[in-house]
Amino acid sequence: MLTGADAVAAILLDEAGRYVMQLRDDKPGIWYPDHWGCFGGAVEPGETPEAALARELEEEIELSARDASYFTRFDFDMTTLGLKSYYRIYYLVRLAPGELQRLRIHEGREVRAFEGGQLLARERVTPYDAFALGLHHGRAGIGKGCA
Repeated sequence: MLTGADAVAAILLDEAGRYVMQLRDDKPGIWYPDHWGCFGGAVEPGETPEAALARELEEEIELSARDASYFTRFDFDMTTLGLKSYYRIYYLVRLAPGELQRLRIHEGREVRAFEGGQLLARERVTPYDAFALGLHHGRAGIGKGCA
């Protein structure tokens, strides 16, 4: 049975500006198995979102805490599904040159870097992460020329 929780996620960028993604495990009981997704996870009780992001990145890919800048937040009202309302906060995190090759994955099946257009057009990405990545990738044109 799927459950929800307040969560954080990193829009992780390598030195070339590509999106570094995790191929989620293909197992029942997780949201969107076998999809590409952002690194991150649940915020534990009493934990700040920033602390949760640092913990999740260390646990999932051995990426030490660093500056992360707030990008956006989504709120999900899941009460009609018998769940609560939850948030997912996205932070921008930039890797230093050569750091991508030093990542060690402990959750998921693979780590890969993608150009934004390729990722969004050709890969199976978790819907909520796809929306956040689409906002980031298209940020230069958002709000321009819209009626």
